[in-house]
Amino acid sequence: MAIPRVLRSVLHELVIDKIIDKEVIGEITGGNEDLSGDELESILTEKYGIPAVSILLAKAAAFNIPPFNAKNFQVTERTWERLDKDFCCKNQVLPIGTFGTHMVVVISDPFNTALLDQIQEQLRCPVYPLLGLSGELKHFLVRDNEELRPEGYGDVMESLSLDYEQEGEEALEEDDLENENNPIVQLASRIIEDAYFSGGSDIHIEPFETDARIRVRVDGVCQEKLRIPPKACATLMARLKIMANLDIAEKRLPQDGRIIYKQFNRKGIDVDLRMATAPLNHGEGAVMRLLDKQKSTLPLTALGFSQDNLDMYRGLITRPYGMILHCGPTGSGKSMTLYSALNEINDPGKCIRTAEDPIEYTLKGLLQMQMHRQIGLTFARALRSFLRQDPDIILVGEIRDQETAQIAVEAALTGHMLFSTLHTNDAPSTISRLTEMGIEPFMISASLVCVCAQRLLRRVCKVCRTTIEAEGREEAILQRAIDWSGTIVHAKDGGCPACGGIGYKGRIGIHELMPTSDELIRGINSEYDTARIKRIAVRNGLKTLHQDSMLKVRDGITTIEEAISAVPPDIEDIRKIQAAKTLEEAFLD
Repeated sequence: MAIPRVLRSVLHELVIDKIIDKEVIGEITGGNEDLSGDELESILTEKYGIPAVSILLAKAAAFNIPPFNAKNFQVTERTWERLDKDFCCKNQVLPIGTFGTHMVVVISDPFNTALLDQIQEQLRCPVYPLLGLSGELKHFLVRDNEELRPEGYGDVMESLSLDYEQEGEEALEEDDLENENNPIVQLASRIIEDAYFSGGSDIHIEPFETDARIRVRVDGVCQEKLRIPPKACATLMARLKIMANLDIAEKRLPQDGRIIYKQFNRKGIDVDLRMATAPLNHGEGAVMRLLDKQKSTLPLTALGFSQDNLDMYRGLITRPYGMILHCGPTGSGKSMTLYSALNEINDPGKCIRTAEDPIEYTLKGLLQMQMHRQIGLTFARALRSFLRQDPDIILVGEIRDQETAQIAVEAALTGHMLFSTLHTNDAPSTISRLTEMGIEPFMISASLVCVCAQRLLRRVCKVCRTTIEAEGREEAILQRAIDWSGTIVHAKDGGCPACGGIGYKGRIGIHELMPTSDELIRGINSEYDTARIKRIAVRNGLKTLHQDSMLKVRDGITTIEEAISAVPPDIEDIRKIQAAKTLEEAFLD
């Protein structure tokens, strides 16, 4: 068997560039059958002293893949938003951005033709490859990048202990809370940075009788990070309140503020924190929500929509007028989905206004308004002002009261496309929630385009997950939900270093999409209860949250334990309702 043709092409490119002579081709290929790309590169560098850059340019020409210039590229937290870092490290892949509808990735081994197909399958979009040097890629893919790693608490806690042993109550003096060398000032910064680098969404500071607990919510689950003395907690709260421009003397009433952390660090960490304090039985505590301004929205394809739901949702958000509502508890991914939808339909021909509390992401081409309830700038007032500013699309962060709901419905009925969120358990119960707010059923049915209920499930770790055959109760749940049973994944007890010993890493959305239909409109106008509305929606193709979570289990994305903990099984047998030939059959108990 002769040496592969593509390797000969690489050698001929080196000849054309006058890097090697023609005779060298014969020396290399003579007797070397089944020569691999790595072996060829090793021979060229070690035996003939060919520079790695020259080999890279030859391979780029042979494979018709542009070479990658690494000089001006920097890794950021956004680099790994769409491709998992563990996958990139394992396969020597570096995602560097988007080009139109294509994802641009750098690879080091063009001989691995299956890799690009694998990347394309994960991203569900076309891939545009560049060719880079293996050594340069390893530099960018190093796991323990010092710039992106928190410093820990050991030295600060040691200084803090000495401080309180020597000074006691004097450690609470306000004068030192602006000094960067003060241990409590360093501790406040470390807590924020540790949460930021670990991918946390919230920081909880919780005082108890003998100590105070610092926890960070990562992937929806609170993880304890630190315990500090009660006196240190009081000083820490004072420091954080100074950073948030709050009254440090007021400890009896809750306060809300915002920390712009870029002003307090030299590391370029551009993150804001929404801080809410509360007087508790053992002192003052706080919860801080991290708002990372360096993060961008994800495309709709990366949010976990099933293909059917994605095609349906993309069609619905392009409607010229109406109301699209996203429902679910706090932290269920509603805001990200809405931002992604707006990003997809955003173009210079449309006027888009948003009213938000807070503004989590700044999107190009959108005019965004931050709410200030203290001065009377509420969602209702913002929405009323938007209607006088000739918008095509309006985003209202949340429908909280009757006034906001009434104006939102009227806006949807007068030629505007309105997006908003509502706190309900599932899509059908949104109808009764709006009715309770005082909105007439005929106005709901006339304005509503669709309701999307959603949750976030933790992804099982790709490195340490195990697979088993579903049986017993697990098999029964899968059969009843999606009429399927087979091999499913489980999280490994104790996890692995890749997932931090948890067994899960990252999250994915599950969705329950309920578009309006003639039957649904008649049901809303007839003031059917939630159970009947749900049966109509199911007959018209709705997949419940539980069904969508089971589809994620089937695809090996999450575990059945995680799915059930987020969404309990449906009370009714959805398959029987879907199989009903008439609406009357679906209503039978």
